[in-house]
Amino acid sequence: MNGKLTKRTLFRLIERCLREDSSIDIDGLGSFHLDGENRVTFVPSQRIRVFLAYAEEDRAQATKLYMELQKAGFEPWMDQEKLVPGQNWPRAIERAIELSDFFVGCFSRRSAVKRGHFHCELRYALDLAGRVPLEDIFLVPIRLDDCEVPRQIARRTQYVDLFPDWDAGVERLTKMMFRQVILRKAGMKLES
Repeated sequence: MNGKLTKRTLFRLIERCLREDSSIDIDGLGSFHLDGENRVTFVPSQRIRVFLAYAEEDRAQATKLYMELQKAGFEPWMDQEKLVPGQNWPRAIERAIELSDFFVGCFSRRSAVKRGHFHCELRYALDLAGRVPLEDIFLVPIRLDDCEVPRQIARRTQYVDLFPDWDAGVERLTKMMFRQVILRKAGMKLES
């Protein structure tokens, strides 16, 4: 087999793991299960996928937002929670952004001026946002404190403040995402 993983081998591996455990989750995309007749089935996730981009100095607030989104029924993605040792993290982050329903950029006085991965992720999301329909919302800037949102984003995109009232900001964010997903689904049904 020269080291390649064939479809048949992968299927057997999944089936064996399922017989030893109850299900296999594919990072927010869905889960493999054994049905009542012991057949392998894949059930796509219905949860809304949200990528969280933040500067390391804002990790505590990003983690708090991650947990609140989980509690609200979303499937948030945060590097500290999802990356595993040895994983090709730049590609994993790009893939997570591509698969997300929303990209939430967490801006603060620190992240807005700091060079680093936050801005790389932001640029990648801006590129992807250019490919979605004009009325669709993908990039959602949030402010963790009273900071400047970069002009390129602020002149086109409304942001959400998570200060001074964190709960009100999170509620505004989650309501918008739920509403946007409903609009997307309604648009898809109209086209069908």
